[in-house]
Amino acid sequence: MEGFLVSTGVVALAEIGDKTQLLALLLAAKYRKPVPIILGILVATLLNHAVAGAVGAWLAVAIGPAAMRWILGLSFIAMAVWMLVPDKTEGLDEAPPRFGVFIATLVAFFVVEIGDKTQIATVALAAKYTPLAGVVLGTTFGMMLANVPAVLLGEVAARKLPMKLVHGIAAAVFLLLGIAALLGIGSLD
Repeated sequence: MEGFLVSTGVVALAEIGDKTQLLALLLAAKYRKPVPIILGILVATLLNHAVAGAVGAWLAVAIGPAAMRWILGLSFIAMAVWMLVPDKTEGLDEAPPRFGVFIATLVAFFVVEIGDKTQIATVALAAKYTPLAGVVLGTTFGMMLANVPAVLLGEVAARKLPMKLVHGIAAAVFLLLGIAALLGIGSLD
């Protein structure tokens, strides 16, 4: 349960103001069909984070706990710094809905999430916490917590949120996770 809760919180915070949340806003403004957009985000995130989680779980076994502690600690600290770098929306609204809004959202979200902060966080979280399903469900739930309101409320919500504060809180959470990992606080089940 700890992996699910930590994964949900970390990814929900990390997603606020992220390029995939900006993509959700753009898709909502462009197509004005929230249900297929939300379903596309859900399916894309489940697929993407399942692969990322599997990579993280494999790394935890392949590398061993001592090396993994250092890799995770430094990775979480790097994520803290990365959280302070704002994302850009360049090129995110160029995909036409050739196969419908659901497929356009699914493909766009899956591709944009590759190498994204939340995907990298999923790899690290899956390397630290078990069971894998709890981490993947937690990161997916965190993505949905951040993106469903973005789709439903559109740009109004994005303009009202204090992005620097939210990113600062997410950076602090990643920093604390990194320090805890380096100090051996918590387990690398």
